Parts: sequence; structure tokens; C-alpha cells
Amino acid sequence: MGFYILKRLLLMVPTLFGVLLVTFLVTQFVPGGPVDQLVNKLQGQSVQGESGGSAVKLYRGDAGLDPQKLEKLKALYGFDKPAYQRFLDMVGRFLRFDLGESYFYQRSVLDLIISKLPVSISLGLWTFFLVYLTCIPLGIRKAVRDGSTFDVASSTLILIGYAIPGFVLGIFLLVLFGGGSFWDVFPLRGLVSDNWGELDWFHKITDYLWHITLPVISLSISSFAVMTLLTKNSFIEEIRKQYVLTARAKGLGENTVLYKHVFRNAMIPLVTGFPSAFIGAFFAGSILIESIFSLDGLGLLSYDSIMQRDYPVVMGTLYIFTLLELVAKLLADLSYVLVDPRIQFESLEK
Repeated sequence: MGFYILKRLLLMVPTLFGVLLVTFLVTQFVPGGPVDQLVNKLQGQSVQGESGGSAVKLYRGDAGLDPQKLEKLKALYGFDKPAYQRFLDMVGRFLRFDLGESYFYQRSVLDLIISKLPVSISLGLWTFFLVYLTCIPLGIRKAVRDGSTFDVASSTLILIGYAIPGFVLGIFLLVLFGGGSFWDVFPLRGLVSDNWGELDWFHKITDYLWHITLPVISLSISSFAVMTLLTKNSFIEEIRKQYVLTARAKGLGENTVLYKHVFRNAMIPLVTGFPSAFIGAFFAGSILIESIFSLDGLGLLSYDSIMQRDYPVVMGTLYIFTLLELVAKLLADLSYVLVDPRIQFESLEK
């Protein structure tokens, strides 16, 4: 077991390095880098200054930016160094979990990520629990009543929900319940109300749940079909096995057979996916959902950093996400062995 874990940890190093290298190379060919964006912004200010009768010292009329000033801007962002040196410097800092400083927010990337986490954790964890706590009982019920009217009707509903994009559902819910053309039931924006700090603990909880309801529903609805059908198919596969027929032949009750014997084996695919889903929940979220409901989370941060060419934020968030995903994959493999004694580490090492 120790050797297998060590091997997987060692394999994470080239994987993580490769992801960072590919992304870094892509950013080198994307037009409109941070220096170009700042130059364009300053040139716009220069034009405005000239029209107002005041001159901007960085510019020579219409000739553009002073070459010396341009070199200083490149040095400010570190683009005066060769690409390979900038990449090696970045990797060295990342090994110390120094993710650098954002070009546009003028803050540490790590502090910036931490400041956005409450929104993403709220969306992710509530979506995670809602999906698991709803889909597993529903999937078991569908497996037991396979082919019945309930099974067909529920499958139709969840597949319709799966076909509806989350952002479309979010807009629909806002129009219907957000005080648009119909009912004013839920708030339009934010994770909490402006006076949240003045509320007592009970009203803080209710206010928070009041704000998070519509975004969580919008994010969860498309996941219902996958988790429900996975649960159903897993249970149906186990119900048809020989040991179930033997248990029934011995006179065991249907609930005993289902929840004592079938449940343990059928839940293996779901349990092994739990680490990835749980860790992913901390960084779950949708750019469109966060934009629709005015939630300042990691999804919106990632989108803004890409559009602004804020490379430290792009690379820093990618590094954290990739590292956590690799750890989640390792935990998923370990959970296979813990929940299914038939699987041995010796077989995984081959």
C-alpha cells in the first residue's frame, strides 16, 4: 500500500508539470497580453488628456508609448526575461505555494482565491449534498420499480431537467420568482443581504438559505440525471446477481436483501466517486450562474482573469485546481480498496 501511494505521488509531479507547461505555452501565443492591455488603456487616457488640453508624459502625441517606458512596463510584469526563465521561476514559486501577485487586483493570488472561496464553497457543497441526498434514494426507488409508471415518469422529468442548461433555468427562475414579471419571492443578487451583519443568528441562516436557493437549484438540476441513473443501473446490476436470488431463496425479507446485501455492493461506484465530487464541490460553480445571480466566486474570477490576461491568477488557480484533482483521484483509488476487499493494491500496481 505504501509503495502504491508513493508511486502515485511521484506520478503527480510530471502530470502537474505538464499541465502547467502546456498552459504556459498557450498563454505565450494569446494576443492582447497584460502589457498590451495596459498600453491600450494608457493610450486611451492619453487621447482623452489631449482632448482636454492636458498632456500625458508617457506619450509623444500620436507616436505611441515611449520605448523606455514600454521596457519598464515589461520589466514590471516580468516580460523582460526569456519565457523559459519565467516558467522556471513560476514553478519554483509554486513549489513554495507562492502563487505571485495579480496584475490587476494588486493582491496576492492565494489571498484572492481564499477571498472568493465562501461563494464557491456555498454553491458547491449545497449542490453536492442536494444531488447525493436526492438522487441516491430516487435511484434506488427506480431500480426496485424498474419499468413501472413511476420509473418512466421520473426518468422523463430528470432527462428534461438534464437537457435544460443551468443558466437558462437560472434566468427562468429569476423571472418567475425574483420579482420580475411574476412573484417576488427570492432575492436577485448576492449571497446575503446588505444588513446581514445586523441580524441575529437565526435570521442570518434563513437569509443565507434564502439567497442560495435559486443558484443551487440552477446548478443541481443537470446533475440529477447522471447520478440518479448511475444509482439505478448499479442497483439493477446487483439485484440480478446470483447472491440476491440465494438470499431471497433463504427467506430473507426484501428490505433486508436490498439494504443489507445489495446496497453495500451497489454503492461502490458512487462511494469511490465521493472524494472527487467532494473536493470538486469546493471549486464548483458556473461563470454564467455566478454572473446571473451576481455572486463573486471563483468561476467569475477565473473568467475575468482570462479576459484581462491576468496570468498569475490563471496559472495560480490552475495549479491549485490540478493539484487537488490529482489528490482526489488518489483518494478515489484508495477508497476502492477500502470499500471493496476484492481489490488489492498489488493488482493496482500492475
